[in-house]
Amino acid sequence: MYLEKASRKQAKVKISLAGASGSGKTYSSLQLAFGLCNDYNKICVLDTENKSSSLYSHVGEFNVINIKPPFHPDEYVRAIHLAEQSSMEVIIIDNASHAWSGKGGCLDLHEKEVAKMRVPNSFTAWAVVTPIYQNLIDTIVNSQCHIISTLRSKTEYVMSERNGKQVPQKIGTAPMMRDGFDFEQSVAFDLDQTHKAFCTKDRTTLFADKDPFIISVETGKMILQWCNSGEVINVDDVSKRIGDTISIQELLSLYQEYPQFRDVLKPEFEQQKRRIIVNQEVKSQLTHTQNFSTNGIHQ
Repeated sequence: MYLEKASRKQAKVKISLAGASGSGKTYSSLQLAFGLCNDYNKICVLDTENKSSSLYSHVGEFNVINIKPPFHPDEYVRAIHLAEQSSMEVIIIDNASHAWSGKGGCLDLHEKEVAKMRVPNSFTAWAVVTPIYQNLIDTIVNSQCHIISTLRSKTEYVMSERNGKQVPQKIGTAPMMRDGFDFEQSVAFDLDQTHKAFCTKDRTTLFADKDPFIISVETGKMILQWCNSGEVINVDDVSKRIGDTISIQELLSLYQEYPQFRDVLKPEFEQQKRRIIVNQEVKSQLTHTQNFSTNGIHQ
């Protein structure tokens, strides 16, 4: 633990685009992605929509990983790692909602866990599913790629006036994802049926009080400029964070977050790993001793 001056470091942006069917999520995400890297060959779409992203192949020669049902969150994790290992700079998850509400997604996994129980308990079943979901979230947040996640919104219809007549208009409401997903995003957009975006969360402050607008390549370039305006993270920054980790999972996440420093900091990672394991063994032994002592008193 240490005290330091607050400063914004350079980082890879995490963006969500939520909207009803036909709102332009895929096309808008491709526009953003190109603005972020200026090279379609460095963009990978994780397509869960039966190869629908390939309908936009005329836009540029981007890469695709097709994910078929069941949409277990671990499938998304494996696809993200494959894209990272293939030197992609921007990953588009199109769409992320399937990992939550699709066949084989978290809600489906939860139902199966409840069905296994002799005494069904929804809360206990989440104890099994939540770590699976959290692993996906951690993978997205810690990725060294820019990641854009599209989300389906629940669809409702309202009556609106068009050419003097009342006609039904499709609108999107709440995104089909676990509550709190937007907390992990740098920027969150909602898209309407005219393909206009309005910002619902903005850590960049680039879109504060901005009227609804059409997302373009320039939007991505603007966000990239913000990403690159922070201080460069150096090896000393990561070294300090290694010493603050208190679990193997936390240490692993840090190791995955900064692949550029893995070789030079490998001895420190290994040393901290051994320290954490020893601390855990000591705590376990103390707990065992205390339990033995307490049981002895009551006998």
